[in-house]
Amino acid sequence: MEIGKIPNQILEETVLNKLKIKRTEMLKTAGVGEDAAVADFGDNLIVMSVDPITGAAENIGALAVHISCNDIATEGAEPVCLLCSLLLPPETTLEQLEKIMEEMAYEADKLNVDIVGGHTEITDAVNRVVITTTVLGKKLNIIKDDPIETNDLIVVTKSLGLEGAAIIAHDNYEQLKTVLSDKTLNEAQDLIKEISVVKDGLLAHQYGAKYMHDITEGGVLGALWELGEATGRGGTIFKERLPIKDCVKKICNILKIDPLKLISSGSMLIVISQSDYISLQKEYRKYNIESQVIGRIADFKDIFLSEGDNLTAISAPDSDELYKV
Repeated sequence: MEIGKIPNQILEETVLNKLKIKRTEMLKTAGVGEDAAVADFGDNLIVMSVDPITGAAENIGALAVHISCNDIATEGAEPVCLLCSLLLPPETTLEQLEKIMEEMAYEADKLNVDIVGGHTEITDAVNRVVITTTVLGKKLNIIKDDPIETNDLIVVTKSLGLEGAAIIAHDNYEQLKTVLSDKTLNEAQDLIKEISVVKDGLLAHQYGAKYMHDITEGGVLGALWELGEATGRGGTIFKERLPIKDCVKKICNILKIDPLKLISSGSMLIVISQSDYISLQKEYRKYNIESQVIGRIADFKDIFLSEGDNLTAISAPDSDELYKV
C-alpha cells in the first residue's frame, strides 16, 4: 500500500467496521471526517484524540503537541492533558531526545496543556523518530446539534499548506536554497508557529459552528471530501477563494506538488451560518485570526471545485503530497 494515511475506503471496510461500540457513555466515535471521540462523563464531556507524527524530522516535538490538540478543538473543547509515546531508532542521541522533550514541554505550556505520561523506547523497529500523542479535552455537557442547511458557509482559517510547507522548508533547506531565496524559505519555516487551531476552534464553537475539521493529510481537498462523507451534504468550493501564501505557492511550484493536497495543520475547516459567521469574523479579528469563505453548502450530494466555467467533483484523497517530497 502507499505511504500515508490508509485510504478512506479501506479504513471504513477494514478498520472501522470492526469496531463495535457498546458503552452508553460514548456520544461520538471514530469515523471518516471526524477528528475526535466524545464521551459523556456527567457535568463535562470528555473529548479524545490520538495522532502520530511520521512525516517530519525537524520540529517533531512541537508538531506532536499541536496535531492532537487541534483535533480536540474541532469539537469546541479545551485540551487539558496529553500522553505521548516516543519510539526512537538506536542512533538517536541524548541531545536529540532532550530537544524533542523541550519542544513538547514548551508548546504544551503555551496551550496550558499538561503532559502527564506516556512511553519512551529505543527500538530498531523504526528508522526515524515516531511520536504518537493522545490528548484529552473537556467541554460542558451541552449538546448543540444545529442541522447543516443549504447556503451555510464553508470557511477556512489562516491559509492552506502551512504544515507541509514548513516541514519541507526545514527538512529540505539545503536542496531548496539553490532555487529559492532565503526570504521565501525563512517565511515558510516560520509557518510552524501557526500550526495551532485551538483558538480558531474554541471561538468558532462559541459562535455556532455546525461542523469543524482540522485540515491535515490530504490537504483541503481531502478535508472537503471528508466533510461530505461526515455530513452527507454537498457544496460548491470556489478555487480562486482558497487562501495560499506566496512562499507555499513557490515551494509547491518548484517541487511540482499540489498545495490543495498538502498537509495543512494550522487551518480549520468550518461550516457555519452566514449570520453566525459575521459575528465570528469580528471575534477572529480581535485575535488576528484570518478567515476566508471558500464556498457554500448546496442541495446536491457531492462537493465540487469551481474553476472558471468548470465544476469538478472532489474525490477521495490519495497519499499526501508531502510524501512525494
